[in-house]
Amino acid sequence: MGVEELSGGLSTGKSEKFDLIVVGAGIIGLSSAYHLKDENPDLEIAVLDRAPAAGQGDTAKSAGAFRNMFTSEVNRLLAGTSIDFYGHVQKDLGFNLDLKYVGYLWLVTDGQSRRLEPVLDSMRKEGVQIKIWEKKELKDTIQGIGLEFTQSDEEARIIGAENVARGLQGIKCGIVSPDLVANFYEQEFRKMGGTIKYNTKVDSLLLEPVSKLDIPGEPLIWQHKKIVGVKTNAGNMLADKTVVSAGCWANELLEPLGIDARFKPKKRQIFALRGSRIEDLLNTKGFNEYGILPFTITPQAGVFIRPEPTERGFWVGAADELGRSFGFEEDPQPERNYYTYSMYPVLSKYFPHFKDVSPTNMWAGLYDVNTLDALPYLFEEEGAIVTGGLSGSGIMKADAVGRMIAALYDKKQSADLYGGRKIEVTRLGISNRNVGIEKFVL
Repeated sequence: MGVEELSGGLSTGKSEKFDLIVVGAGIIGLSSAYHLKDENPDLEIAVLDRAPAAGQGDTAKSAGAFRNMFTSEVNRLLAGTSIDFYGHVQKDLGFNLDLKYVGYLWLVTDGQSRRLEPVLDSMRKEGVQIKIWEKKELKDTIQGIGLEFTQSDEEARIIGAENVARGLQGIKCGIVSPDLVANFYEQEFRKMGGTIKYNTKVDSLLLEPVSKLDIPGEPLIWQHKKIVGVKTNAGNMLADKTVVSAGCWANELLEPLGIDARFKPKKRQIFALRGSRIEDLLNTKGFNEYGILPFTITPQAGVFIRPEPTERGFWVGAADELGRSFGFEEDPQPERNYYTYSMYPVLSKYFPHFKDVSPTNMWAGLYDVNTLDALPYLFEEEGAIVTGGLSGSGIMKADAVGRMIAALYDKKQSADLYGGRKIEVTRLGISNRNVGIEKFVL
């Protein structure tokens, strides 16, 4: 790493110089930096983040869950190989990620079940392990669960709660610690000689003409332009290539330059709940080797409960779509009334264990939602590699996306995913995008 003196344009004064800059020390940025350095050990790579430690943005606010139950080949490749890599890290490399294959359990109505029958068959043919739980089995296994509602149940009628016909359990699904995954990538990147600069806020991308003429107002519209680095609170930092992997914050950097990130921010919230009845629900045996309830999703409103064994409770959340605006928030805050009036009625109807239980903790983050197909984008724009649009699946797809970014940088046609599988880099691009249609949608 050296110091370069530049005159004219945006990058004036002394500027640190790297081969590569990665903006964002979340799970995607750190995975990208790790794989870029692994494939190019001689490159000077710097990761920049405004936070004081790894994964402190939306990564830290994630539900930390993963699944391989998808019909889209691309979804299965990205999630399946990433999950396998995390399993390798924990089992073979001895780096604890708090990864547990507790399973995913979707509670479905009779109508949902009939509609999904051909979808489940197609996933089974692709090797996805699925177990069907009939209503009686669910009732016998999960003590106190609400599966049937009478016509006289006014509360159920008001919220539209429907009877549960069966449960669909994904076997190779579960939970993992976002912090520990981020820490793994950070530590391994540092071991390879990578640089991380925390408390470094990136204010903007530096755009300059390829051939500078020292004309006021450069770059002008007729000049060939290139992103040459970033402006930060610690000064300008230059690079031959800049990877923008800052989640929803990427829009704040790209839009001023006229670059469309093709994803929008939407707030998501999680509430932590504990209590004796909740602990009884947590200790539900029969679904997995840990003797705990899987990550479970209700048929109404998509409310999920995520087991948190170390806290002896659950994290609960929901994917509120219509009615929840898109919008960037610098510091998103959880809404107590959202739990009380939106989530609690559904949660307590299907799981009476949560009646009269208030959150012990709550937090909110942002999803960078790709409104077209909910899969990641990956494209190059005049000196910058942009990735985003993970739509809430960053943890479960991070390793594969990081490998694809490294392949794009190295100008490879395809990326080598963990386990020997490959994927063409252009499949997540713009002009040749080919991700298929995801049919397992509830």
